[in-house]
Amino acid sequence: MRVVSGIQPTGNLHLGNYLGAIRNWVAMQDDLGDDGECLYFLADLHAISMPHDPAELRAGTLEMAAALVACGIDPDRSILFNQAQVPQHAELQWLLSGTARMGWLNRMTQWKDKAGKNREGQSVALFSYPVLQAADVLLYQATHVPVGDDQKQHLELARDIAQKFNNDFAPSNEVGDEAPVFTLPDAIVPPEAARIMSLRDGSRKMSKSDDSDMSRINLSDDADTIMKKVKKAKTDPEPLPSETDGLAERPEALNLVTIYAALAQTSAEAVLADFGGEGFGKFKPSLGEMMVETLGPIAARFNELKADTDTLDAILAKGAARARERAVPTLARAYEALGLVRG
Repeated sequence: MRVVSGIQPTGNLHLGNYLGAIRNWVAMQDDLGDDGECLYFLADLHAISMPHDPAELRAGTLEMAAALVACGIDPDRSILFNQAQVPQHAELQWLLSGTARMGWLNRMTQWKDKAGKNREGQSVALFSYPVLQAADVLLYQATHVPVGDDQKQHLELARDIAQKFNNDFAPSNEVGDEAPVFTLPDAIVPPEAARIMSLRDGSRKMSKSDDSDMSRINLSDDADTIMKKVKKAKTDPEPLPSETDGLAERPEALNLVTIYAALAQTSAEAVLADFGGEGFGKFKPSLGEMMVETLGPIAARFNELKADTDTLDAILAKGAARARERAVPTLARAYEALGLVRG
């Protein structure tokens, strides 16, 4: 079993990033153990499909690497790297571009959403980045890819590209049977990630782009800052209900209960069984303590690593070398299947 997954190298990581994706990566690494391999990459090549600041991309890549390691990704047990150090990703994307079809890419929901009405003004990279996503997983003969609802269409496209390539170009082996070039990866649907909202507006997702730093819990926040932000988090005057139905029209209350349940790895029902009927004056300190207990060690390690760029560069270089070892054979087979002559 080989699991491959990537994440955009954004900076200013917060609680929503941790509970939404990073914690699931750590769990997959731990669950797989010696029975397989996890490759986790920072999708810096994908990042240039949209306008970006080069200095911020570089800093964000290192910050994401620091966050993943601080949260529990072990560079010795998993392969952690950034795309730009493994040029086989871009090479395979080009080879697969002859198999992918314009109609397939035109149907991609995220292309429609990100391009909006100004499709003609978007980069070619934004249109074709699902082909790079296909290359990201096919390059390593991934057997499984973690996907959320917004990525299922992209994995289906990767499977379509792989199947068509295999059908069109797979060479015959000695007994005349076709040997497929690419493995068709299956989806892993991780446990449903908690949807973490802003501490200032329960109707909006927690985001690094929010002007107010009080709206989010940053992975770099110390204990005092976390407690202050939780204390000032927006709520309403009513006590917590005893059942989840009572949170339906109370987005800020729902958000805080959701965060507590996610950190405690329990259900909202269980949280309300303990705190139903209590006011936020009692609940918020308990929530803050839960955050500090969970995020405190992560923040300490994250801040330590973030300041040590030499160590981060070494981690990514080591991971990239291991990734290239696994990428080269697949790329060679793809060149051969297409009839391309290489020196």
